Amino acid sequence: MLHALPNAMTLARIALIPVIVATFYIPGPEARWVAAGLFVIAAVTDYLDGWLARKLQVVSDFGRFLDPIADKLLVAAILVMLAGFDRLSDVALVAAVVILFREILVSGLREFLAGRSIGMPVTMLAKWKTTAQLVALPLLLVGDAATLGGLPLDWPGELLLWVAALLTAQTGYIYLRQGLAHMR
Repeated sequence: MLHALPNAMTLARIALIPVIVATFYIPGPEARWVAAGLFVIAAVTDYLDGWLARKLQVVSDFGRFLDPIADKLLVAAILVMLAGFDRLSDVALVAAVVILFREILVSGLREFLAGRSIGMPVTMLAKWKTTAQLVALPLLLVGDAATLGGLPLDWPGELLLWVAALLTAQTGYIYLRQGLAHMR
């Protein structure tokens, strides 16, 4: 039973995505807080599923395959919904596009290289990128429904989204450079 727990957590993270998306259609600040809370739960499972799989020594091909997909689906869905509901400034929208562009590029590159039995391990910088995203997105989900020092939470959320975008661009460049070296 314990060997299935990490994969169940990954599947639960995917199942939370449509629930979080649904909160965008519910008016009021409570829905924003619910969305942020659900996102935090999903982010915690992202950490816990990998930790548990390693701790219990039940790392699986299914988990290795599905975990990064779950992460990308979660982040992409939230960014698209924030943009679609006009809850990102024009400047933050550029950061969101950078993040989505890199995720698609690196995913395609990893898939191509995997077909040649070449793996691209996750770097520490990529983990920092993910952390910046996972802190920025709940702030953006709450947005102007709460303030910090008189400023709506979307302001620090957008700042962190740009930090994530800059780290995203840097890690994307590193992965692309490594991937192209393997293609030669």
